[in-house]
Amino acid sequence: MRRSAGLLCYRVPGDGVPVAETLEVLLVHPGGPFFARRDAGVWTIPKGEYEPDEEPYAAARREFTEETGAPPPEGEPLPLGEVKQRGGKLVIAWGYAGDLDADAIVSNTFPLEWPPRSGRFRQFPEVDRAGWFRVEDAREKINPAQAVFLDRLLAALTDTAS
Repeated sequence: MRRSAGLLCYRVPGDGVPVAETLEVLLVHPGGPFFARRDAGVWTIPKGEYEPDEEPYAAARREFTEETGAPPPEGEPLPLGEVKQRGGKLVIAWGYAGDLDADAIVSNTFPLEWPPRSGRFRQFPEVDRAGWFRVEDAREKINPAQAVFLDRLLAALTDTAS
């Protein structure tokens, strides 16, 4: 079974306003030609696969850096559990309070034969853009299986704020 680990970076820009009304999360859009014209349902948390002998939390931190070009936020991680995506991949995530300039991300790349069966390989960024989204907007953008991470994050932050 394939496994991925990732970080859901969040910020709460409104001071004194309920978390549910102002919470924003950082999502990334997969790079490459297959996702170039797709938007709704394809954004994701910065994440990546890890080996069975690798610690998932360490992998999540590594993948955040590889996909954004920035180190993960400092602070205490908020465990968000696991979800199984439609293709069978298991994704584990942690929430982190933090901030970064979504327009300044620099992702690692991967080789892909493009156009298909052409014999020519090109490099594509794993992530071609990032953005901060309020939770209701993030629900439309994020891979549907990962939407539960938004619910878990919101519940945890609402419990903490009470």
